[in-house]
Amino acid sequence: MTTPKEAIKTLALRKARDVADRVKEGLVIAADTMVLYRGEIFGKPKDLAEAKEMLRTLSGEVHEAITGLAVINVENGKEAVECIKTMVKMRTLTEEEIEGYVATGEPLDKAGAYAIQGRGAALIERIDGCYYNVVGLPLSKLSEMLNKFEVNVLKP
Repeated sequence: MTTPKEAIKTLALRKARDVADRVKEGLVIAADTMVLYRGEIFGKPKDLAEAKEMLRTLSGEVHEAITGLAVINVENGKEAVECIKTMVKMRTLTEEEIEGYVATGEPLDKAGAYAIQGRGAALIERIDGCYYNVVGLPLSKLSEMLNKFEVNVLKP
């Protein structure tokens, strides 16, 4: 049986390979993020009703934001894939807050039905781990991975 962490790494690698198959050179970077709460995976909601239900479930609770991150060197086929986890505590939300937030449309294309980098920041009480992981691209981990490909983002 595949674990959520294995699944998200596989999805990120699949995305990266799809792009790598269509280009001739360079590095391909891909990521995929999911929310995990009590063993249940929360991807992107299919509609407003599902977004509301996700937010009701996560309200007042701690969940995991998990991102799979893949890098591929197209010229030599070298691949690296990692998984990053951040614990997120959502504050307790009122029904009015859920309705108002969902009405913005922001939750519809976000795992767990919220965007911490947008209005959804008002929903989050605290995090333990990488903020950028919750956004969907863990920059610190990506920098570490790029070092394996002899790319140092901090070098002028």
